[in-house]
Amino acid sequence: MTDFLRTPDERFLGLPGWPWEPRYLADLPSAAGLRLHYIDEGPPGAQVTALCLHGNPSWGYIYRKMIPVFTAAGLRVVAPDLIGFGRSDKPVDPAAHTWDLHRAVLREFIERLDLHNVLLVCQDWGGLLGLTLPPAMPERFSRLLVMNTGLGTGVVTEGFRQWRAYSNSKPDLAVGPLIARGKPDTAAGEIAAYDAPFPYARYKAALRAFPNLVPDVTTQGEDAPGIAVSREAQAFWHERWEGDSFMAIGMADPVLGPPAMRALHAVIRRCPPPLEVAGAGHFVQEWGAPIAAAALASFELG
Repeated sequence: MTDFLRTPDERFLGLPGWPWEPRYLADLPSAAGLRLHYIDEGPPGAQVTALCLHGNPSWGYIYRKMIPVFTAAGLRVVAPDLIGFGRSDKPVDPAAHTWDLHRAVLREFIERLDLHNVLLVCQDWGGLLGLTLPPAMPERFSRLLVMNTGLGTGVVTEGFRQWRAYSNSKPDLAVGPLIARGKPDTAAGEIAAYDAPFPYARYKAALRAFPNLVPDVTTQGEDAPGIAVSREAQAFWHERWEGDSFMAIGMADPVLGPPAMRALHAVIRRCPPPLEVAGAGHFVQEWGAPIAAAALASFELG
């Protein structure tokens, strides 16, 4: 088994706005014995399941403002932590993290829970990986709520290059302060909650790995992992997607803000005009409650 660390449970006690019971799967084939954490809230027999996928360097906690809106509307909400993040196990070698590993784990997770009529809720890596899943299992997905993300087709923005360079210079990235930088009124307890999964730098291999896994033809070539499946997904969303969509844009995001999101909007078939969230940065879920409410209204759910 891959050498890994497991964040002590006491690090997650009493997190503000996060009352939900942890659940675990330790036998997903692609995870090879690593334990994946998730929450599963709302009625088990709900007609619609919101699958909330986080990005780097956050974890499921970033959806704490959206989950109550979804469950109040009668939806089931499932929010996993990617391997290396949150309460999931954390390989200590950055090389253990690959595009194919993380995508395969998510696909197996959806199959294991046998999720259907899924509303895919995604941002950052939640979209890079998540947007490639409906093309592989279209019968499971019916709706999309997409926020500040993109498809890994090999073209990256200058803002992302700057982020990658910054991340590579910070092997012990301070997660909470980074997220709070875009939302100065973030409470101290919330900042601590974002830091909770990562007691020391050795727990942060995924944080170091992920920026360098984003497909980039200029540095990795046309055969970079993720490019082919992302280009196939781009064609799916543009030509074959039959579900309903809703897009929210954090307008102050320097990495995946308005230009990147408007390009993605043009790809998603029949996507209505996006909700522009003024002042919201990259971690747009921090403004999540009204976004969730607007999406549900658009979908006529609840």
